[in-house]
Amino acid sequence: MKLTKTLLASTALTVAATGAVFAQDSKSPVAGMEMANEMTIVSWGGAYQESQLKAYVEPYLEMNPDVKVVWDESSGEGVAGMRAQSEANNVTWDLVDATAADTMRLCDEGLAMEIDHDEVLAPAPDGTPASEDFGDEMLVSDCFIPQIAYSYTFGYRTDVADWNGNAPTKICDVFDLENFPGKRSLEKRPHNNMEWALMCDGVAQEDIYDMLETDEGQQQAFDKLETIRDQTVWWTSGAEAPQLLADKEVVFGSAYNGRLFSLIEEQNQPIAMMWDAQSYDLDGWVIPEGLDEPTLNRVKDFLWFATDTQRLADQAAYISYGPARKSSAALVGKHAVLGIDMAPHMPTNPDNATNSFVQNYTWWADYRDDLDAKFQAWLVN
Repeated sequence: MKLTKTLLASTALTVAATGAVFAQDSKSPVAGMEMANEMTIVSWGGAYQESQLKAYVEPYLEMNPDVKVVWDESSGEGVAGMRAQSEANNVTWDLVDATAADTMRLCDEGLAMEIDHDEVLAPAPDGTPASEDFGDEMLVSDCFIPQIAYSYTFGYRTDVADWNGNAPTKICDVFDLENFPGKRSLEKRPHNNMEWALMCDGVAQEDIYDMLETDEGQQQAFDKLETIRDQTVWWTSGAEAPQLLADKEVVFGSAYNGRLFSLIEEQNQPIAMMWDAQSYDLDGWVIPEGLDEPTLNRVKDFLWFATDTQRLADQAAYISYGPARKSSAALVGKHAVLGIDMAPHMPTNPDNATNSFVQNYTWWADYRDDLDAKFQAWLVN
């Protein structure tokens, strides 16, 4: 796997001399301890990574001008990357952005650190411990440090002439080539695709995962996906999905809701959002096992800052993802550049959530490797 590292393009970033530095004016539990002066952060690229940069990486570097941050945009291959680094006994990633299900796998395999959340993360401004402020989202895994709630949903071009003025409103319109012809894009992995396929083949939401545990249920999902396979363009990175829509290579495509927000509101593309059957997920940080003590201290110092109430609320000013902390919700306001109210664009907004479903993280942690293999085999048959 190619682990491309890109130096953070920020005027707040200053290349430090070789050696360790010590944090100044930090309130984290590791304040004053020896800390590495470089940190490699793995994320997803695109609009989401930009929101991380603006909301907490740049402010942290302003407070710590001798620290250098290196970005790696390999979170889509995070599990494979951490496995490979562990097997090679050469851990080069210091902090990794990961989904809830991937975190469970990494934690179960001993590749991510288990942490005491109330020790590593700052309390809410009123003193509420982090474990209470993050609530149930903290229960995903002992290794999981939640950041945001987001969703996978669909965007579609509004300038498609042969749709006769109609617009897709339901998830099953994805599978309706007669009324909504044209190329569509889907992520090149089984999760979400399998659930949506079963929904549109008559399976009730509450029965989906029971069905997917059976060979018959998996085949039913593949058969439904087969009906649109020759009209599907597959994407593998979050940046590809909105680009396919922007370039008119597809007329209909799944994407992260924040990527679509950027496309619609920031880039003024003729694209609209279809919220039906949006698939909720959680995203957060994991710390790889095997970091040396100065590097681990730097990571902990950064996390204390980057996951506090204000920083997570600040991130929502750049992208339409809901902050994981309860105390951050009241601080979410307008877009930092556009000045528009961000609440209507959140996946948790009641108007957007009338027919949503929450991914079963535990189920995917258990079945992901097996279904990944079957999905890739199906694609080449």
